Amino acid sequence: MNGENDDYAYDEVTGEWRPASEIAAEKAKAAEVRDASGNVLADGDSVILIKDLKVKGAGQTLKQGTVIKSIRLTGDPDEIDCRHDTIKGLVLRTEFVRKR
Repeated sequence: MNGENDDYAYDEVTGEWRPASEIAAEKAKAAEVRDASGNVLADGDSVILIKDLKVKGAGQTLKQGTVIKSIRLTGDPDEIDCRHDTIKGLVLRTEFVRKR
């Protein structure tokens, strides 16, 4: 049981008043960024591409197995911001990377 002194907040998704601690825990879990294998990613992690990717605007292809170092998380759990030796300002979808 959550305790009798727990604050309640209105959950717009369910339309109910729920304990604020439950809503905060659900939001934190939803904000986790995960790779193609389900591993949680964090700022500074290194990832490996799991398939060849054509980079729009750069006219080149990043090959499967390419290591991308020092990723940065964005506000979107499906995208990460990263740098490659030849491509600056690269944004990759998390479905195409695996944590190293």
